[in-house]
Amino acid sequence: MKITEEDETKGMVEVFPETLDDLWHLSHIIAEGDIVSARTTRRIQDTSGEKIRGDRGVKKTFILGIEVESVSFHLFTGKLRLTGVIVRGPEEFVPLGSHHTIEAKLNNTLRIKKEKWSQYALDRVQRAIDASKKLSAIIVVIEDDTAVFGLIRQFGVEYYGPIHGNISGKRILDKNRHKNIEKFYQSIIDYILKFDNIQTVVLAGPGFYKNDFFKYLESKSPDLAKKVVLESTGTGGRVGINELLRKGTIEKLTTENRVAYEISAVNDILSDIAKGSNLVVYGKKEVEMAINMGAVDKLLVLDNLVRRENLENAMDMVENMSGEVLVVSSQHEGGKQLEALGGLASTLRYPISWFKIGKSKYFHFRIWKF
Repeated sequence: MKITEEDETKGMVEVFPETLDDLWHLSHIIAEGDIVSARTTRRIQDTSGEKIRGDRGVKKTFILGIEVESVSFHLFTGKLRLTGVIVRGPEEFVPLGSHHTIEAKLNNTLRIKKEKWSQYALDRVQRAIDASKKLSAIIVVIEDDTAVFGLIRQFGVEYYGPIHGNISGKRILDKNRHKNIEKFYQSIIDYILKFDNIQTVVLAGPGFYKNDFFKYLESKSPDLAKKVVLESTGTGGRVGINELLRKGTIEKLTTENRVAYEISAVNDILSDIAKGSNLVVYGKKEVEMAINMGAVDKLLVLDNLVRRENLENAMDMVENMSGEVLVVSSQHEGGKQLEALGGLASTLRYPISWFKIGKSKYFHFRIWKF
């Protein structure tokens, strides 16, 4: 993502989204009450005379601004929709005060105006800009004659495949077996090459299937083979991809990879909980009290809670007290595990003593509330 224009006095930033990741970031930057302007197209009916049956009107393209009421990002269609009341536009075409939905598109500018830009929103913009400069990675897991793919994105893993090779077993006499193996391997190469700017290919799977494919890759596409890192997994399919993420393989290869880092952080929390550690808390009330006490060392927040629960002040408070804040995507396995904990969890600098009133846990110190 690029910033094409900025006016701090007006609280305005104009951005140029270049990837699906950028749209995902924008879905968490844009909030209710923001004024968003973009080039849009509406079908305008001719009201100057008698309407002719079958006349669907004329499409007009112009800049339209809305006060945002709702934001939705659809992962599988890659669409970011912003719905709200029109506050800016040519009044001869659109009545101010009516509702409209802006569909944010790649490679089209989007102007965002906020009354106040929170540190979280600014950090998110910078994260999207930094992410556009980072290397891309794809995981390829091969088991028998089946291959699945996982493209590592900022919002999580985007799965592709499977593709099948229709290869007979070694004990079955088939004169075309070798030809089918090569055809299968070539289809994997072609699939990888469909993606632009892939800098790292993690080739994994159980047994020796990945090694056989790698030898073929070295002979047919040596430049692509130089980008390959071989790893082993206990199983194939999407389970194999998640196994690599859990053990931090991607994090080791691209140390700032967001998905692997988030999953690793959630796993650390779960591990502490399983050990009965007194240096971890989770759930809204418990985390709230830990923040008020200045006890939070690292705060994990599920991304879709940030706006809904008005957590930006709490996140700022943690950072002001030298704590770390990690916003975890809800689109991957780690996010779903954090959601099961209430969407909030944190590690502590020191243990907290609780006292009970009835069935609930309380602490006497309270500064702010969600």
